Amino acid sequence: MATAFLPTPPVPETVSLPQNVEAEAAMLGAMMIDNRLADDLIDRLDAEHFFEPLHGRIFSAIKTLRGNDMLASPVTLRPMFEQDAGMRELGGPAYLAQLTGSGAGLIGARQFAKQIYDLAMLRTLVTVGRGLVDRAMDTSEEVNPRAQIEAAEEELYKVASDGATESQTKSFLQAAKTTLKMAEIALNSGGHISGITTGIESINTKIGGMHRSDLMILAGRPGMGKTSLATNIAFNAAQRWMRDMADGIDPERSLGAKVAFFSLEMSADQLAGRVLSEQARINSDVLRSGKISRHEFQALATTAAELENLPLFIDDTANLSIASLHTRARRLQRRHNNQLGLIIVDYLQLLSGSAKASGDGRVQEISEISRGLKGVAKDLNVPVMALSQLSRAVEQREDKRPLLSDLRESGSIEQDADMVMFVYREDYYLNMAQPEIPSANSPAGVQDKHAQWSEHLSRVDGLAELIIAKQRHGSTGKVMLKFEPHITRFSDVVVGGGGGGGY
Repeated sequence: MATAFLPTPPVPETVSLPQNVEAEAAMLGAMMIDNRLADDLIDRLDAEHFFEPLHGRIFSAIKTLRGNDMLASPVTLRPMFEQDAGMRELGGPAYLAQLTGSGAGLIGARQFAKQIYDLAMLRTLVTVGRGLVDRAMDTSEEVNPRAQIEAAEEELYKVASDGATESQTKSFLQAAKTTLKMAEIALNSGGHISGITTGIESINTKIGGMHRSDLMILAGRPGMGKTSLATNIAFNAAQRWMRDMADGIDPERSLGAKVAFFSLEMSADQLAGRVLSEQARINSDVLRSGKISRHEFQALATTAAELENLPLFIDDTANLSIASLHTRARRLQRRHNNQLGLIIVDYLQLLSGSAKASGDGRVQEISEISRGLKGVAKDLNVPVMALSQLSRAVEQREDKRPLLSDLRESGSIEQDADMVMFVYREDYYLNMAQPEIPSANSPAGVQDKHAQWSEHLSRVDGLAELIIAKQRHGSTGKVMLKFEPHITRFSDVVVGGGGGGGY
């Protein structure tokens, strides 16, 4: 579908907007003479692309008839314009026959279509430019230049994202080449992964890595560690990219990625602190309280020096809209030569939608945000991982493992997502439900209850479940992980030893 352009603005009579009404007339005449041309051109343009409003209405009528597999000619179009005021000014429906009179457009119809589109784009640029000037000159409301720049970038992107349908359509050969490239990456990795690595082997094995244009939802109740897992994955992917580049691996074949982390809840320094704490294996509570030893500080400084070139970029702007996030991600992609490979958003419910969607209720706004995140993934051709809160319904059940129905505020999150993952830690809930600690004089029942609780906790302590509740391209299931809360680190469960990294 061609891109919709902004309405043509009113201009002083002394200024002429870019237009070619003769080309519009010639192309419409050619479409009515040869309906095969009409079928070829109707998906390249919209009525808004025509400078002459009547020509736009004629184009829409031709499109409607051809969509119903009907002949589009001056005769079949005539009843649709009997009462058209603009047509009456030009002599009535006989104007339709005049358009087909010369047949001059038959040879250059496709070139005319391109010129009509390009001129419409120029007129839209004029509209964007004037709107930018008007907003910049208006100081009656809150002055926010950065927001105005982002709005202008978004409008310019809509102009640049033209409706060249041909460029969006891939032949089977092109699509097959992409699939073969993914298979080659999987083969070279040992058969486990064809996308961006999570750095945790058991997750890679289950999902095959994080794939381009996929929207992944990572959800959980507060305290489950979803931000920690997302931070671990962001670091692992960025570190793998850094390592692959040092080894001279072609960026197209790297299992790592440059990562953009949009943190709407935590500040950039807090996230960086988590990464350093995890890698230096220093208790995060020690960092926050300032009770760090000289030895620990040295380890922290060494880790920071080793990671100074880590391609992990953190945007901690609060109250970010989905449109602003899209703009910032595109800007970052351009700045890094189209090598941005992973976007993480923490978290989805803290994003805002458009004013219209907000007015329609929170559910509609969340629907707009989830669609927008999927749009970011497809537009930039990168995996997008969005963290999400779960409803309190989880806490009301005896089995507190999350379900898809627990996704908060909108079923569209489940619908738009290519993958939905839940983080669940049974030890968190067990610690919250610790029974009475028995004394020497406690009844046997109290002692037995505490002993059973202790035995249960010992089996699940330090373990987490990553529940794959939806996977569009693979199977669902569960992955067991090791979690070290003092350094907020997830890793593989290794029998008889500690957890380790993956690919």
